[in-house]
Amino acid sequence: MPRWSTWAIRLAAMFAVVVAAGIAWLFASAWPTTGARKIAGLTAPVEILRDAWGVPHIFAGSGEDAATALGWAHAEDRLWQMEMTRRLGAGRLAEVFGASALPSDRFMRTLGLYRLAKQQFPLLSTGTQHQLTAYAVGVNAAITARRWRLPPEFLLSGVEPEAWTPADSLVWLKLMAMRLSANYRDELLRARLAQRLSATQLRALWPDDPPLDPRAPLGAASPLDPNVLGRLALLTAGPPGQPQGASNAWVIAGARTTSGLPILANDPHLAFQLPLPWTLARITTPDGTHTGATAPGFPAIILGHNDRIAWGITSSDIDVEDVFVERTRPGDPGHYDAPQGPLAFQVSEEVIKVAGGEPERLIVRRSRHGPVLSDLGVSVPEPAETPASDGGSSGAPLAVALAATWLAEDDRTPDALLAVGNARNWDEFRAAAGLATAPQQNVFYADVDGHIGFIAAGRIPLRRNGDGRMPVPGWTGDYDWDGFLPFEAQPQAVDPTAGVLFNANNRPMIEVSPRSAGYWLIHGSWDDGFRARRIQDLLAEAPPQSLDAVAAMQIDAVSLSARALLPRMLSALPHPERHAVMLDLLRRWSGAMDRSRPEPLIFTAWLRELVQELTADALGPEFERYWADRPRFVEASLTGENGWCAALAASGGFDCRARVQAALDRAIDGLRATLGDDVRAWQWGELHRARFDHPFWQHVPLIGGFASRSIADDGGNDTINRAAMRFSDRQDPYAAVHGAGFRGVYDLGDLSRSRFVLAAGQSGNPLSAHYRDQMPMWRDGDGVCLDQSLDSLRSRASSRLVLHPE
Repeated sequence: MPRWSTWAIRLAAMFAVVVAAGIAWLFASAWPTTGARKIAGLTAPVEILRDAWGVPHIFAGSGEDAATALGWAHAEDRLWQMEMTRRLGAGRLAEVFGASALPSDRFMRTLGLYRLAKQQFPLLSTGTQHQLTAYAVGVNAAITARRWRLPPEFLLSGVEPEAWTPADSLVWLKLMAMRLSANYRDELLRARLAQRLSATQLRALWPDDPPLDPRAPLGAASPLDPNVLGRLALLTAGPPGQPQGASNAWVIAGARTTSGLPILANDPHLAFQLPLPWTLARITTPDGTHTGATAPGFPAIILGHNDRIAWGITSSDIDVEDVFVERTRPGDPGHYDAPQGPLAFQVSEEVIKVAGGEPERLIVRRSRHGPVLSDLGVSVPEPAETPASDGGSSGAPLAVALAATWLAEDDRTPDALLAVGNARNWDEFRAAAGLATAPQQNVFYADVDGHIGFIAAGRIPLRRNGDGRMPVPGWTGDYDWDGFLPFEAQPQAVDPTAGVLFNANNRPMIEVSPRSAGYWLIHGSWDDGFRARRIQDLLAEAPPQSLDAVAAMQIDAVSLSARALLPRMLSALPHPERHAVMLDLLRRWSGAMDRSRPEPLIFTAWLRELVQELTADALGPEFERYWADRPRFVEASLTGENGWCAALAASGGFDCRARVQAALDRAIDGLRATLGDDVRAWQWGELHRARFDHPFWQHVPLIGGFASRSIADDGGNDTINRAAMRFSDRQDPYAAVHGAGFRGVYDLGDLSRSRFVLAAGQSGNPLSAHYRDQMPMWRDGDGVCLDQSLDSLRSRASSRLVLHPE
């Protein structure tokens, strides 16, 4: 054989060995550690057993040792996600992704979430501090032990994971509070639209909102100067029309259940992505067992049950943010006006490192209300000039600041989270909820003694004037917060006579109490109420309720908004004969958003086009940010109740009925172009797929499709099985991009029967068998039981690791 052939064979063999070693290394990053490890700081051995779904079952001698083990498990499953979360909160993404991440980093540095997280740690109870510290020990031990088996994202990005600190855990909670409270974007959108629309038209666009407070003079701070608004573009950046946080929860008293004790159901809704925001865990210590959903980065069961109580959450959607316009002194941008006279801005400098570029210097200003957001996007603040509208000096520069409860410097919400999980009865649970600052959440409760309840936990600001729906002047003091609603006055209930409590982001029920200057007002941007009404209807239909029946409710796909709106749309058509087959299907339709049926597709496509027909011209460049299903607005427009169509017709050339027809024509043409002419063969699930993209891998050629996943799904924007779409996504407008990433159903009569499921899987590694293995179960309303004995787990565990004290 020629010598060159021998060398070629050797080189090929060496290459094959290298490739095989690389593949083996990649897959090894997806495997949990087995055997035994030593960790400094443990007080006794801890056992981590993983079940068939990769869920860790932790058996520890103390809560702190359990936190260390949970930190280890989280780092094994989701270390890249944890790394990106802390970098997001700290404003350090540009160190990895370069200049493209600078807008996010500038925003986060301006908010100062990581600074607040570091300041928060010494304010917390000793017990919480110990839990956070022990958790960090576990994360760092896993990083060290798996240094050569890190997730593949670290290899491709060149990132070396730094040591985990308690502040990294705390910033997760601040990010979550921000995400669940971000209605300031609506304030800014309303302010921009106020430049184009009348007050009547503005109210029509948000029909379920209470009337704008007449004491809030829109002219005082709105319309804002276009230059200022242009500087706030970052605050509404990202996909327009993105569905916001939502959730379902209900609890049924024992008198209405088959077991004779309460059943609690909960499914929090967030944006779909891989990996999910949640993982599952079961933690057993001498103090009891905690089971449920955890958040990678934080040392607690966030949603679930212990031995005596179960709890779940929904976003209350109470408004806990305000946008204040600060008037600075002409020629003196370092000071701004306040009722007591000029005050100096708090000024700090941030240096943002940029991969492949020079560091950026960012000057951050804070007023008495909060961080100045109008400085974003420039290195040195240059506030725009806006004529004064309150009789002050003309031409005074303005700065726009954000007040938010989640920016509080005395926030003890981490204490609340840990205390809720350790509560044994209603009084302890209520005391724990009273520690919360942000996010503002409805927390539902049930216990083994038969009690049920809920509390809207978290601070609720008391406004002197205004309703929080528009930016307001900050220099007068007239719109400042007078502290917060007393905890005793916040919405809450225990053991109601009806025997049920539920919420689907609808308005909380509370009596309005008088005070000297007016009323305690709770304002918010609440859901249209269709999900809540459907929950109420199903709970009233067939008591007593079983665990199976409650689990089935979570995937109920009947749209009450379709039932209410469709007759209006049909009756407004001037030429119904054009699409007789489609309209006949719609007239016979029950409103069930079934993935196998054509009717949900026809209705949704028609509604999407109709919102555009009714609003695009009037809203101009702001339309994309308003574009969503908006059933209340559409219904009120078609009935004439809100005067929207009449106002546009008066301005000339607008025919509402013709717009309804044009919307249907365009919707049908689009569907035919995509799915063909056989209407009865169309299926909602062909275009309505729950889509889970990976924020890192989706941008990597060839691999992106492997890491992202989708599955045909039932439901829609207003069904209990929420599978919300982004109408403004012109490439994939019917994909479900927001919904329940976790579902739990807890039977207080036998907690071992409780069910849990994730929308994808436990692992964040695309090479893991547990990356998406729960997705079919999730779609079909199934779940897993996590209550197994130690001996049973040992005999069937997919992996076993014992952590020993060093």
